[in-house]
Amino acid sequence: MSRRNQTFLAGLDRMLGALAGMDPGQGLGSEQEIAARLGLSRTTVRGILAHLAETGLIAWEGRQKRLLRAPGPQDRPEAAPDPAETFPERFLGWILEGDVPPGTALNESELSRRFGVPVSAVRDFLIRFEPMGLIEKEPNRHWRLKGFTRAFAAEMFDMRELIEMQAVRALVAAPDRGKVAALAEAHRRLLSGPEAGLAEFPGLDAQFHALVCDAAGNRFFGEFMQRISIIVHYHYQWRKDDEFARNRGAAEEHLAVLGAILGGRGEEAVRLFADHLATARGNLLRSVAWD
Repeated sequence: MSRRNQTFLAGLDRMLGALAGMDPGQGLGSEQEIAARLGLSRTTVRGILAHLAETGLIAWEGRQKRLLRAPGPQDRPEAAPDPAETFPERFLGWILEGDVPPGTALNESELSRRFGVPVSAVRDFLIRFEPMGLIEKEPNRHWRLKGFTRAFAAEMFDMRELIEMQAVRALVAAPDRGKVAALAEAHRRLLSGPEAGLAEFPGLDAQFHALVCDAAGNRFFGEFMQRISIIVHYHYQWRKDDEFARNRGAAEEHLAVLGAILGGRGEEAVRLFADHLATARGNLLRSVAWD
């Protein structure tokens, strides 16, 4: 999160705390008075007032500012994501969805300008991501995109099965029943909705596999599976003609696994999960247009 965003949110929290002790209809005072009370700059105060007027918490007419109602959670916006934190997903989406063919040279400075992040953030990510095999380092801050090949996909799924089969056994041994039940309900809602809603399945798939991997308590599993999730769902060469059918089938398989866990049928859950991974492997190998 940027320093500017941090300052605004911290000031907004102080402002909301002060307003919580006031009665609706009460005046707020001048910008200068508010700034002095809260220890903020007038520029920050004006930004906060504009935000609170937009949410309907205060009325701001000329120099008159008054409280309209008690503050609530809706009056505090979510923090804007730090571009550096979202760079890995945006970068992978770009190379997997966009027109970036194998053999393309990737320059750290150009990537920094394209994604609005420091060169150091680009370099750190590429160094960590290089072992995945999609890119390789060349001299002078250049990298080379090696491409998503059938061999890469097969190796990726070999690792996925090793990791997730160990993790799912840990999950069935000690499940967080609240999380499992909530995820099962999310799957039921998706499956009972319109077909177009199945386009939202990749996010639900990421949650399902994160639940499985988290159960293993291994810090390396989560990072690896984040990369896998992006590669599997956002590769630009995937065919779209059977996308909804694939998503529906995968969601139904997820729900069967979750149901078995909730029912205390651990061996069945492990077997169903192994079948799901086999289906996922087959779908990828059939659905990607290999060079």
